[in-house]
Amino acid sequence: MTVTAPTATSPTPPPSSTVSDATAQGLDSLTSNFNTFLTLLTTQLKNQDPTSPLDSNQFTQQLVQMTGVEQQLNTNSLLKQVVSNTSGGISTAVSLIGKQVKAASDTANLTNGQAQWTYNLPSAATDLKVQVLDAGGNIVAAVAPTDLTAGDHAFSWNGKDLTGAQLPNGGTYTLQVTATDANGAAIASTNYVQGIVTGVTQNNGTASITINGGAVDWTKVVSVNQAATTS
Repeated sequence: MTVTAPTATSPTPPPSSTVSDATAQGLDSLTSNFNTFLTLLTTQLKNQDPTSPLDSNQFTQQLVQMTGVEQQLNTNSLLKQVVSNTSGGISTAVSLIGKQVKAASDTANLTNGQAQWTYNLPSAATDLKVQVLDAGGNIVAAVAPTDLTAGDHAFSWNGKDLTGAQLPNGGTYTLQVTATDANGAAIASTNYVQGIVTGVTQNNGTASITINGGAVDWTKVVSVNQAATTS
């Protein structure tokens, strides 16, 4: 008879959703048990024999045990949040604060009467139109640049609409670039925003950085430089 030695296998860690559910169930169960304990304690105190009062040490020990379990469950919740923040890239995004970055983005905020982009043409164009759209998709500005060469092109909008009226600061606007080559084929451009990162936000596990007052997905960053200092 041949005997085969058992093979050790590493346990597979439970998914984060399972850990989260278990923590939530534990807190619910603890709350229920604690309420039941208080009800029993109150009933016992009301009906105790005055000549033989209940031992308070037992109640104290049970309260201490319940408090310890509650603290452990809260610690698990905090650790889960830390893991979520790290996996969502917020720790990396925070390190970009104060840095000069360039990130792919079609949108920019109107700040101090200015909204700025950089658009890249992978090849030279024969026809080029640049438009700025508001949050409702309406065209508020349109320009026909004369520089049709390939490469990066800076574009700055003064915040005035087609009638010449100055739009209020704080709005989010989209840059739309339409370019065609000599054969009439469309040229796919890429838009960027550049500036110093002033903040980081997190929404639904996704971290965003703030550039020129606008939120940009930190994963869209293509270059990072140390911000210039002035004496």
